[in-house]
Amino acid sequence: MSLNIVRYQTHETISWGVLTQNKITPLAIPCTTTADLLAIGLKALQLEAQKKTSSIDISQVTLLSPITANAKVLCQGANYRQHIIDSGLDPDAQSFNMFFTKSSASITDPSGSIIKPSHVKLLDYEIELTLVLGKKTTQAVQVTDRNLHEYVAGICIGNDVSARDVQIPQMQFHKGKSYRTFCPLGPVLCLLAPDEMHYLNELNLTLKVNDEVRQNDSSSNLVFKPAETLTEFSQIANFELGDVLMTGTPTGCALGLPSPAIVRLTSLLPEQKKWQLFKKSQHRRSQYLQAGDRLELSIRSSDGKIDLGRQLHTIVDAG
Repeated sequence: MSLNIVRYQTHETISWGVLTQNKITPLAIPCTTTADLLAIGLKALQLEAQKKTSSIDISQVTLLSPITANAKVLCQGANYRQHIIDSGLDPDAQSFNMFFTKSSASITDPSGSIIKPSHVKLLDYEIELTLVLGKKTTQAVQVTDRNLHEYVAGICIGNDVSARDVQIPQMQFHKGKSYRTFCPLGPVLCLLAPDEMHYLNELNLTLKVNDEVRQNDSSSNLVFKPAETLTEFSQIANFELGDVLMTGTPTGCALGLPSPAIVRLTSLLPEQKKWQLFKKSQHRRSQYLQAGDRLELSIRSSDGKIDLGRQLHTIVDAG
């Protein structure tokens, strides 16, 4: 049975607990990192939670990212069928993943502010089902649906916030996606039992901006599933307990991609002129985030058994 873990702060104390409805059962465990927590194991954490009789109302604490800052943030791009179609590509013709990373310095809490750097004008959002890794590797591995539970300890909500006017014209994925506060994670780290891995294909993702639904899709529409993705990523990266893999975002981002015909036409232009036209066309799109905009993200299963909570953020201009 899954376990909803939260990391929270009361006054100056940071603790871990189990969230049930709106009540937190504190865990008496000596952990400072997500890796320490995962090393204890799901069964031991369940037993520890059963020892406690007291609880804290969620309104009395500040929820923190359940992923601590020492984690690697591994990412997939273009991994939902409709998103790929909207990009002018055929999802059935994709033969390999698009991989990149975000800086761990971008990890931030599941509520509060996302800071918009002063030079960024095209700020975008990307809700993502985020896998939390539970096994250390030192070589390429073969992950299958049968052993997936050995590598995926749990899941949480991720928002791959992106500065499109850095990422695309500068061809800098890592830089454009790694400014501080650009990777909100949590609030819930849902630890899954081995027989619950099927939920990775049965989750509904929803992102709202100012109460308007912008993204809404199911993880059943992932083109590259977790097992094959982890197999491919293990060829170029070692995994550590507590690392995360953001599995791509559904259609509905602010970014508007030009048609293949326009791409071919502008490819003949000088670089500076091409990117001037790109920025000009994107500035016409009202979907990009501005100071004061409110984001709400949720991921849950249709049967209600998996609920990763809600992320709530406000966009704030850098001071």
